[in-house]
Amino acid sequence: MPLLEVKIPPMGESIANGILAKWHVADGDVVKKDQPLFELETDKITSEGTAEAAGKISFKAAEGDAVKIGQVVATIDPAVTASTAPSEASAKEDGNSQSQTPHPAAATPSPAVRRLAAETGLDPATIAGTGKAGRVTKGDMLVSSAKAAETTTTPAKPAALTSAKEVRQTRRKMSPLRQKIAQRLVAAQHEAAMLTTFNEVDMSAVVALRAKYQDDFVKKNGLKLGFMSFFAKAVVHALREVPAVNAQIDGDTIIENHYYDIGIAVSTDRGLMVPVIRQCDTLGMADVEKAIADAAKRAREGKITLADLEGGVFTITNGGTFGSMLSTPIINPPQSAILGLHAITDRPVAVNGQVVIRPMMYLALSYDHRLVDGKEAVTFLVKVKQAIEDPARLVIGI
Repeated sequence: MPLLEVKIPPMGESIANGILAKWHVADGDVVKKDQPLFELETDKITSEGTAEAAGKISFKAAEGDAVKIGQVVATIDPAVTASTAPSEASAKEDGNSQSQTPHPAAATPSPAVRRLAAETGLDPATIAGTGKAGRVTKGDMLVSSAKAAETTTTPAKPAALTSAKEVRQTRRKMSPLRQKIAQRLVAAQHEAAMLTTFNEVDMSAVVALRAKYQDDFVKKNGLKLGFMSFFAKAVVHALREVPAVNAQIDGDTIIENHYYDIGIAVSTDRGLMVPVIRQCDTLGMADVEKAIADAAKRAREGKITLADLEGGVFTITNGGTFGSMLSTPIINPPQSAILGLHAITDRPVAVNGQVVIRPMMYLALSYDHRLVDGKEAVTFLVKVKQAIEDPARLVIGI
């Protein structure tokens, strides 16, 4: 049977290359059809490649390699399947020879390991790897290099003191996604006349609603009622009341949007991503919660698509998830504004002439002053505040 080529799949017209960030299998493994094989990082998204057929995989590219769309990174031999591969028992019969032969994955060190090998003169084949399938990692090389340097320049230390902690710095290349995020953040600050206005919101009404209806909501919908769906609906309400915020600049033209696709920032181990929840004005609270949960899950699993990130008119970001009390979020171009949520904290506030303790949250609206005037920005934020403090406004539209 002919070998099947494993290629980098197309991911949109604007993506031409990326980094093969991680192999999920080892060179020489027998893989199953549809099994995840590798993780690809681009300047926009991170995605997975899967096996189109079962068989034995042979690598043509290593972790860390720059690859192009359509490039062959491995081959699969369909003639070798789990049923035809050598059994564990027969493999043990050749234990002596196999134990002396490094795993095939050890023969494909990453570019970082190869570079360190050239710089230090260390042979990766002589180092016990701690990576997947015994692969030698950059950290392994650094530790071995530190040990070698210590042996030649200073008296021996107890083994317990010789560890990775002695490596004072590590260097790694920015991923394409992190580079793109950096470029967009700098561009947003240089290209927009960005200002931030603040307010605070009493979360008592929303907290009470969630406490009252949470059990029924979970029984009916299979997931919890969170705070983000309230803010998504409040933002739609405010965009309708202050349409100047639902616009963007294209050269010398103002584009007014008449739809409500809201981006929800999601933190992943690869960087911040902003999947877009479509037509939030037509969705109920449960549908918004489901859409947010699904988008966040796919973003963190690296299964988000380019289409999921495009077309939003406004973004909400929640630094309160990590305990942030106040911040100035950066606009997500070409949008003209972004709402920052923060931690909910019990604070003393004055209500009807009395000091009471209420769950309070600071809100921050960063906006492009080229398009949005201060009055409109402040009004928008007040509309969000009013909708959260009195959610009935969202029902009757005032």
